[in-house]
Amino acid sequence: MSYDAPFAGLKVIDLSQGIAGPYAGMLLAQHGAQVIKIEGPGDGDWSRVLGVRYGDHSAFSIVGNLGKRAVAIDLKHDEGKAVLWRLLAGADVFIEGFRPGVIKRLGFDYEAVSAREPRLVYLSISGFGQTGPLVGRPAMDPVLQAFTGLTGENHGEDGIPHRVPVIPIDMATALFAFQGLSAALYARRDEARGRYLDASLMQAAAGLQAIRMMSSYLEGGPVRPGGVPQGIFKTADGWMSITAIHDREWLALCGALEQADLAADARFATPTLRFQNEAVLLPILRAIIEPQTTASLSERLSAAGLLFERVNRYGEFLKEPQVVQTGAIAWLSQPGVDRKVPVANLPGMGRFEDGSARARSPRVGEHTAAVLAEHGYSAGEIAALAARGVIEVDEG
Repeated sequence: MSYDAPFAGLKVIDLSQGIAGPYAGMLLAQHGAQVIKIEGPGDGDWSRVLGVRYGDHSAFSIVGNLGKRAVAIDLKHDEGKAVLWRLLAGADVFIEGFRPGVIKRLGFDYEAVSAREPRLVYLSISGFGQTGPLVGRPAMDPVLQAFTGLTGENHGEDGIPHRVPVIPIDMATALFAFQGLSAALYARRDEARGRYLDASLMQAAAGLQAIRMMSSYLEGGPVRPGGVPQGIFKTADGWMSITAIHDREWLALCGALEQADLAADARFATPTLRFQNEAVLLPILRAIIEPQTTASLSERLSAAGLLFERVNRYGEFLKEPQVVQTGAIAWLSQPGVDRKVPVANLPGMGRFEDGSARARSPRVGEHTAAVLAEHGYSAGEIAALAARGVIEVDEG
């Protein structure tokens, strides 16, 4: 155990699919745990076929499974269940993300698993939780965005609610789940038994939106903006985010835009007046800003010490000098992909090294033979299980 690998020596059995559970498991792997990814033969985890597919992978499955070892087992077979039970021996963490009730029907609910491995920490991830009137309803990130109010909050001048496309609910669920697992594993040092953790996309979405949700409740409706002006403004060659809500910032913005008359306008003299006259102020600013280039505006707003940034696309972000110089992004080779892919180096963990085990996402069943051999299966037994369709062995 070390700062580089605080979870070294821990064994994780990861049955989750999609992104929330797999990403939480991936974080455990990045902190040194041995994470064994269990998925069905064939396509495997359904995240592997989301969007464009590259061999056994999609962008979702690459990000969600870095550093894991992949074992393909058909859990509909009793023999497949027996294989999983053997892999579970000595495990510290079990992650599942099936719809509530499914894991019990498979025979691997918390009661069953903890009876054999009493110190194991067991994580269930679901859409709406393990109880309640929506317990059986299928759910993914867009559903929970709508259900929890995020979509309703995310509307522009068109007034239409929009889904946020970067799957924030899935990612928040993964991060909250990883935090819960980390805390449980820390506490387990002084506990005789493990524990059950129930993480839902609904819970995580509420946590992600805690401030906005509370503000809306206290204000009895739509949240008052933190100040005016702030927002996205069109430029001659793109878009720019500008925030200038305090008096000093407002006067600095007027100076940078060479608008002395605007700075002296009594309608905009205080933050309260600017808020009250937002419908008048924003069109004036838009007309001033739109003819100007992003580069010219950036130079003047930067000199004025203002909060601003051009609106980048991902390709532009990856090329930003700040990103390159700080090593914020690692470029990693992955099986089935014809070029290196960008992966964020995350706070609190070592940087990815291309070609290392923790920087690679496995193919379906890539480690089936090796992992089963480590758990006492002979080469003949592995071959027989593969022939009967109980497991899938990736021959490379």
